[in-house]
Amino acid sequence: MHYTGTGDTLMSNQSEHPHKNTTALGDSHIFPTLERFNSFSDGVFSIAITLLVLELPVPAMDVAIWPALQEASHDFLGYLISFAFIGGIWLTHAGLTKVMRRGDSISYGMNLLLLLFVGLLPFSTSLMVTHLDAADVGTGVLLYGINVLLASLTLSLLLVYIAREPGLAVDGIADEQLRRMYRQRWIVITMNVIAIIFAYFAPRVAVGLYLVMTGFLLALPLLGGLRRRRQRTAAI
Repeated sequence: MHYTGTGDTLMSNQSEHPHKNTTALGDSHIFPTLERFNSFSDGVFSIAITLLVLELPVPAMDVAIWPALQEASHDFLGYLISFAFIGGIWLTHAGLTKVMRRGDSISYGMNLLLLLFVGLLPFSTSLMVTHLDAADVGTGVLLYGINVLLASLTLSLLLVYIAREPGLAVDGIADEQLRRMYRQRWIVITMNVIAIIFAYFAPRVAVGLYLVMTGFLLALPLLGGLRRRRQRTAAI
């Protein structure tokens, strides 16, 4: 299967390159199964989110709770934004592996690169929220945006590769699902790039854009459920 330049058309080309299927089968004897692929990836996602929680400060016994929580508002803001980003990446990743037949050396390498950037998110989140009131707030917001952008771009490239490489994706339903996931990721990437542009001269606007992206990512599962319900209703 392959994308056009815009990602609007996804077509199967497995019959065009039958020799690739035979060659790629050798990877299944060298690299872990999709179950190991998913287990390791899910572990990194869950650890990254757990580290975000561990960064949230707990008020001491001799400190009033509400004022202390208000002082920690930046930490909770960073947690919300990064939770949505990691959750959005995980949802797309989970959807991708559902339509994968197997992986190969390139897809496994791209997945490791994705997990590298996801694993950095707790650090870049802490860096951003710690410097929100500092003179170099723009640098912290910029570095956070670059971290999220690199993770999103890597995931999108992984989607394209799985779609284009013969034998990696399941035939039939895979085309539409991969196309939809591809479009959703590029909406996030576009907003991410705009936020990075604002980061230096208007960092709080950039943080606001991150919040808009958070709302979009949190709404995606709900929108997907409504779409599937409409499809089931139309099929009756």
